[in-house]
Amino acid sequence: MTGSPPRARAPEVRRRSWLEIRWRQFRNAPRPVVRAVLASLVVAIVVGFGYLAYDVALRRGAVLPGGDLRTLYLVVDVVVVLLSGSIVTWLVVPQPRGSGSATTRSGWSAALGFFAAVPVCYLVLVVIVQIVEPLLG
Repeated sequence: MTGSPPRARAPEVRRRSWLEIRWRQFRNAPRPVVRAVLASLVVAIVVGFGYLAYDVALRRGAVLPGGDLRTLYLVVDVVVVLLSGSIVTWLVVPQPRGSGSATTRSGWSAALGFFAAVPVCYLVLVVIVQIVEPLLG
């Protein structure tokens, strides 16, 4: 052995729990995903509170043109959230550029927005209809 230094032992790597891994993924979510979810969330909240105002007005005896159109409003709510989530995500989430300076978009950005809008729309409607609406009576 001609003067080779002894090898240093690598430090032990601590294994993270499932919860620690998911928490780290949540804190470091990719920006396109965050943008897609936030775009859908904002639209779903605005349209959801519109439904809530319409429902409360009907329950308190307001006579609105067309009668009771809550079911139609919910269908329109879901369609608006899905379309706007797709369109806004298509606008704000470009594809990676690589070395060029041109920004390109594809249907994949719109698909990301659509699939991010589905659970967001459902959860916002559940919170508004099942939690907020009963509080208003």
